[in-house]
Order: sequence, then structure tokens, then C-alpha cells
Amino acid sequence: MAIRIYNTLTQQKETFEPVRPGRVGIYLCGPTVYKPSHIGHAVGPVIFDTIKRYLIYRGYEVTWVVNITDVEDKLIAEAALRGCGVYELAERITAQYLDAMDKLAVRSIDHMPKASEHIDDIIAMCRRLIDKGAAYASGGDVYFNITVCPDYGKLSHRKPEDQQSGIRQLAGEQKRHPGDFALWKASKPDEPAEVQFDSPWGKGRPGWHIECSAMAQRYLGTPLDIHGGGMDLIFPHHENEIAQSETCFDAAFARYWMHNGLTRFNTKKISKSDAEMARIMETLTLENLLRTHTPELLRFLILSTHYRRPIEFSDEELAGRRKGLETFHRLFERIARVTGRSSYERGPDLDATDAADLPEPAQRFRAACLNDRDRFIEAMDDDFNTAGAIGVLFDLATAINRFVQDHGLETRKDAKLVAAASGATQTLRLLGGLLGLFEQPPAGPQASEGIVDDLIQLLVDVRAEARKSKQFALGDTIRDRLGALGIQLEDRPDGTIWRHGD
Repeated sequence: MAIRIYNTLTQQKETFEPVRPGRVGIYLCGPTVYKPSHIGHAVGPVIFDTIKRYLIYRGYEVTWVVNITDVEDKLIAEAALRGCGVYELAERITAQYLDAMDKLAVRSIDHMPKASEHIDDIIAMCRRLIDKGAAYASGGDVYFNITVCPDYGKLSHRKPEDQQSGIRQLAGEQKRHPGDFALWKASKPDEPAEVQFDSPWGKGRPGWHIECSAMAQRYLGTPLDIHGGGMDLIFPHHENEIAQSETCFDAAFARYWMHNGLTRFNTKKISKSDAEMARIMETLTLENLLRTHTPELLRFLILSTHYRRPIEFSDEELAGRRKGLETFHRLFERIARVTGRSSYERGPDLDATDAADLPEPAQRFRAACLNDRDRFIEAMDDDFNTAGAIGVLFDLATAINRFVQDHGLETRKDAKLVAAASGATQTLRLLGGLLGLFEQPPAGPQASEGIVDDLIQLLVDVRAEARKSKQFALGDTIRDRLGALGIQLEDRPDGTIWRHGD
């Protein structure tokens, strides 16, 4: 089955055909590093990291670029407010962002260019647009003339005369058309020297839109295969990228436009420009969230929703996703007991298991699990439907648990049946790895919690003795009181295990 992608430009799913067969170039708009990144800033990178993993699995060579906007009005204003240098602030926020990405297993970005390092590329693009009569200088500023683009608005599907609501006006600007946008901005008297760059039009700095166009061209050329970003960037940012890039280079800018849904906290869109939400966001920074939640849980939450839909972020959603994630963790623990080795150790998957050497029940089980793998691939081929793919992983986990239960593998060590269960689990982990999940065991308790764990185990042992003595009421009381404290007990043939619950 061919991969199909929903293209914002055409508003329909299209068969994926890269510009150069076998090779894919992806550009994702990265953060403007003026304030700590929040959960919404993790959505795009997690989604496109997953897309890159899957494309590589499907045989493509992928180059992925994520830019850093370190020259921008908001960054200058925030640095002034904090009394520090613009690049000092940018470097600090960028370091926090990169640390969060690493923890979230977003490690496949090939290039992270900074706008401040590509001023020459930006100036060259401005010059070329002026020479083509598509841009003009005005009082030290340079503007793009949208009237030279007969198809301006083709991405957002808005007419030029309807663009007023999406345009940020600048004081003192002299534009020929209200929709014209800045390619280069003249320096203001109070702006720090570090963001004042020499240009043919005087000291200044680049506009927001042209930064991405110049960096995308530098690292991927045109047309690039996939351009991504949040839905809030469709207009004006991506619309303007298209206009200036296609006019400048006389070629399509990107073949496929992919836009992820925005993040909502208790059904309200997360936005730095909303005062109430800005206060809430102080607790929703990635740095804070990663102190209280595992990176795997946050990644699982993001991928449990189709990328084009809004991602609901709340305590209730986190609790539900944590419970779902524990389904897989419990399975891996169970298979470790069955096989005598960690499920996170690389072992033979179903493809490496000789079907002819398996008894008939195991052959049927193997065939059913391979069918689930095919369903996983079908979901991912259909516009990278990670939510559907995760649903298949749950089905596969259920099948493995049932197979272990039906054949009593926790007490009956039939080597061939155990091999089938282990192979299916390795296949599940391989598929989960395409989503950046199940890469390592869940983090254990901190050393300071050791005494608490010892006390819990003591109560579990006391309960076991009570049950042996047929003091079932006492045993039930211990179980219920531990449950109220968030400790789950699971009685098994070889004893009782416990774990921290929700």
C-alpha cells in the first residue's frame, strides 16, 4: 500500500511521491526562543520525528530540518524586559528546548539552523525579489508585493482582500498594498546593536517569514517534499513563505503541506498571547512537565490523537493515557517472567521465528499477530494515523496476553510456545519503536523512596501470610487501603506483585 498524506494545499489525501525517488526532505517550523517551551511546542517535533522514523522504516532516506527563530520582535522585547542580551536569552531557551526534545526521544533532526546565522541568505533573497519587481524598499524596510502573486491565498484559501485580520501592522510603514508583508525591517533607535545587521537598505533585521524560506532553500532546495507546522501558521506565515519562495525561485516551494492540530488545555487553546493561558502555561512548560511525568507518557499522549486533530491536555487525559501505557508495561513484565529475560533486550521477532517449527496453536497465533502488524502499517500509511496504529498495538498486546493465559506459560515452560509469545512481544516493541515508544523500561523509584517501597512490600508479605491463614478480611483490608494510596496489587500464580498506580 502506498503512503497517502493529507495536503493542506489541495485539501485532500494524495499518494506520497517525493521529488527525488527514495529521498525525502522535511522542513518543520521550530520555536521562537523567547520564553520556555510549553507542551504545544513538543507536538510538531514528536509528530515529525515519528514520521521520519516511519519513512525510514519504509525505505526512504530522510533529511529533516527544524529552524530556530532567534531574531524576532518578541525575543527583542523579552530580552529587554529581562535585562539581558538577545542571544544570551535565545541560547538559554534553546538549550532548554533541546534538552526537552532529547528526553522526548526527538533525536532525529538533521539540521537546526538559526535565523541569525543566515542573514546573507536572507539578504540575497530580498535582492533577488527586488530585482524581479516583486519587492520594494521603503524607508529602510523591504516589503513583498502580494499583487504579483495571482494565486496568493491558495494555502489558506483566503482572498487578498480578506487578509486584513491576519496582518500585524507596523508603525510608520509605507506599503503599497495593505497585505504586503515585511521581508526586511529597518532597525529602531532603541534596539540592541546585536540584532542590527548591515544591508543594502541600512541597518536592520529580517522579517519572520523570509527566515524560514531562506533556511529551507539552503538545506533542502526547492521544491522540498514536506513542509510542516501548526495550523495556526497556515496564515500568514506559510502563505507568505509560499508567495516569496515561489516568486523568488520560479518553482513550487513544497509538494505537501502538513499541519498539526493545536494543543488545548481543558478545551481551551494554549497560546502565549492569552493572559489567563499565559499564567497556566507557567506550569505547563516542558521543563516542569518532565519533572512530574515521564517523557514516554507525554509522547504517548501526543501520538494517541491523529496529528490533524486538537490534542487535549488535562489531568484526566494524562491519567487515561498513563493507564493505557501501563497495559504495555505490564505485558513486558509478564513476558520477562515467562522468558527469564528483560523484554527490552533485543530478541528474535516474529519474522525470525520459523513458523513450520511451531505447533499449530502457535502458528495461528503468529499469523494473527502478523496480521496486526499489517494493520499497523496500513494505519501509518493512511496519513500517519498514529492513533489508529496505537489502537492496533493494544489489540496485539491483548492477543499476546490471551496466548500466555490460555497456554499457562507463566507456569508451563513450553519452549516453542514461549518463543512465539516472545517473538510477538518483540514485534510489538519494534512497531512501538517506530512511534518512539517502549525504548527502555519505565524509570524505577528514586533512591529516597526505597524505604517506602520496603514498607509496601512488607504489607504485601503480611497480606500473603493473612491469606494463607484464611484471614481474608485482613487481606482485603490491606489491599483496599493500599489501593486508596495508589498502590495496585496483582495476584499471580507465583506470588503477588505491586506497582504504583494512577
